[in-house]
Amino acid sequence: MMTGGGKYTTIDNQKLQGSVPAVPDPSHVAVQFTDSNMQTFPPSGLQGKISSASGPPRDVDDTFSKPSSGSDEPQSSGWFRAFSVSSYKQYFDVDTSDVVDRIKDSLIPFRDSFNEKTSSNPDLYGPFWICTTLIFVAASIGTFVTYIAHKLQHKEWEYDIKIVTWSAGLFYGYVTIVPVLLYVILKYFSAPSGLVQLLCLYGYSLFVFIPALCLSLVPLVIFRWVVTAIAGFMSATFVAINLRAHIKSAGESWILIVAAIFLLQLALSVVLKLYLFTVTV
Repeated sequence: MMTGGGKYTTIDNQKLQGSVPAVPDPSHVAVQFTDSNMQTFPPSGLQGKISSASGPPRDVDDTFSKPSSGSDEPQSSGWFRAFSVSSYKQYFDVDTSDVVDRIKDSLIPFRDSFNEKTSSNPDLYGPFWICTTLIFVAASIGTFVTYIAHKLQHKEWEYDIKIVTWSAGLFYGYVTIVPVLLYVILKYFSAPSGLVQLLCLYGYSLFVFIPALCLSLVPLVIFRWVVTAIAGFMSATFVAINLRAHIKSAGESWILIVAAIFLLQLALSVVLKLYLFTVTV
């Protein structure tokens, strides 16, 4: 180093080497990782569609999932719940043993414990499949009996699709419209009953017509009338007795309401006899 007088002074090599940092080897690259939790995926701070380890993506159709209490999803209320699939899930949450027990109760019409047993958990699963089975049985047996009758008389046979549509309209319509009308009537007489409870009761009351339809294969008119009368009486008695205790709170008119329920159920059996239990060629 040159001083003010123009002379050079020597710097101690050791001090010079100690003050200048060493140049690293360019072939050696040091990689340093920042601290992170590699065991948790996704990270808690990650934003986007995946917001938690257990929650589904926000754009997934979660119609059948129940939103959590802290969810910001709008809750349907009032009449809008009737258009939500999740509102009906509880009415199909039954075991096979529950359905079998309720079917057994429907075949013992003089017991009035059906409404009491199903008051806490009325279902629509059993009524739906009972009506669907009735439609299938009515269509298949009616078609089979008509086919045999035509062949025995050496006549040409054609499949009639009307029996399927007619059966579907009859059973689905009856098990829906009649309970709704009865619900309105009971509400008018200040003896309201649950609509689902009425749908459940009327649905199971139709089960007795399944074996009755199967017995209609016997080609005897008197036998078919006897089977129809027994099935109709059992079904009507089952509905009337289970509603009698509740309808008594409607006042003096309860007898007329119960009688109308009984006669309407008998009328259904007569309609079945005239249109399903009768084969004409």
